[in-house]
Amino acid sequence: MEPRRIYLVAGELSGDILGAGLMRELNARHPDVEFRGIGGPRMQAQGLNSRFPLETLSVMGLVEVIKHLPELIRVRRTLREEAIAWQPDIMIGIDAPDFNIGLEKQLRETGITTAHYVSPSVWAWRQGRVKKIAKAVDGMLTLLPFEAAFYLRHQVPVAFVGHPLADELPLENDRSSTRQSLGLDEQAPVLALLPGSRSNEIRFLGATFMQAAEQLCQQHGALQVVIPAASAQRRDEIAQLLETFPVLGERAVLLDGQAREAMVASDAVLLASGTAALEAMLCHRAMVVAYKMAPVTHWLAKRLVKTSWVSLPNLIAQQSIVPELIQDDASPEAIAEQLSALLSDDPGRHALEARFASMHQALQRNASRRAADAIDALVAGQPLAAQDDSIDGC
Repeated sequence: MEPRRIYLVAGELSGDILGAGLMRELNARHPDVEFRGIGGPRMQAQGLNSRFPLETLSVMGLVEVIKHLPELIRVRRTLREEAIAWQPDIMIGIDAPDFNIGLEKQLRETGITTAHYVSPSVWAWRQGRVKKIAKAVDGMLTLLPFEAAFYLRHQVPVAFVGHPLADELPLENDRSSTRQSLGLDEQAPVLALLPGSRSNEIRFLGATFMQAAEQLCQQHGALQVVIPAASAQRRDEIAQLLETFPVLGERAVLLDGQAREAMVASDAVLLASGTAALEAMLCHRAMVVAYKMAPVTHWLAKRLVKTSWVSLPNLIAQQSIVPELIQDDASPEAIAEQLSALLSDDPGRHALEARFASMHQALQRNASRRAADAIDALVAGQPLAAQDDSIDGC
């Protein structure tokens, strides 16, 4: 059975990108397929009839969610009624789990096949949510292998489709030419310093990162430091901080964006935990992950988070291959010590780069194609287990 009608609901820009890639694959396979739901300009360009603007579901923070709750309830009711009337072959929620999983459950109870694309962090905290997910979806599509393993343990049909960022980034990159393009010395060591893209990350991490880099500059006389700024506002905040670190200020190159280029050019990366760690891994660069947060937030996180690691490279590898320095452990001295060890150990660093390249290859699966394979299987009533041929590939 080929899908003729597909209902998709994406809630933010990243979901619009994922949804558009999936729709492109499905359009190529099934020229007569129709799409309805919610999506942004990329999904609409692939033929989605979007009932509401993408931004409708992009509500962040407890207060904002409460403020918009009546509208969100109205939107979900409208989508539910329209989907039931249209009778799609499948409904696919793309990320936005707090909104989509409830909608998926309501539609599945009426007999509509449902799937969720991008696992929520149920493996890290509030693991009891997996019971609700099991009732809501006929299949979960995950980007990372350890997520698929979690769902298999809980007997939820799952397909590991790979990560689109792994598809986007090349398996080989050129450190030398990237240094040339950034105006860096090709022979001297380079540290990429990424304190984060949000203002509160600069507030909690900026001075600590720069103090650590200042110490490194004193220990490694030829060290070059590149600092990509995510926005004009972050650039101003970073530039202001640099004024208090004269040695680092003389060595640092402040970039507008170009985080990926900074990583490729580097010998080592200092970064906050998050997607940047995955990107550094996919650039095949050694790194130290350090993170600080508000004391109350850290107190709660220690009690809620069930994983042994916070960085995606360690979670994917299921072992400590990247140093993680969290909260009180993230002192300038400890960070500088870890980075100095990386910069001084050429064989160890090169071995880690080779390990990251292998992990990259395991994640590089053509995620959109594999996601479309999973959707076709669900519509045809076939099991998803056959779609997941290597969740242990990393």
